[in-house]
Amino acid sequence: MESAVVLNVIVDNIMEMNEYFSNVATGDGFAPLLILVGTLLIVFSLGVFGVLTLGALGSLVAGH
Repeated sequence: MESAVVLNVIVDNIMEMNEYFSNVATGDGFAPLLILVGTLLIVFSLGVFGVLTLGALGSLVAGH
């Protein structure tokens, strides 16, 4: 049952974080642009890391 408490805390934190990010994303100035650029950087980094990981796994399976 202790894991259910931890999951509740994580879900509550995610809900609260969404409220903060939505307030910033709809704010004035460069804040929406900065959130967009940050999101693009994270998505690009995760994509590159994912491709490299798949390549390493493929190389491991193929035996090269």
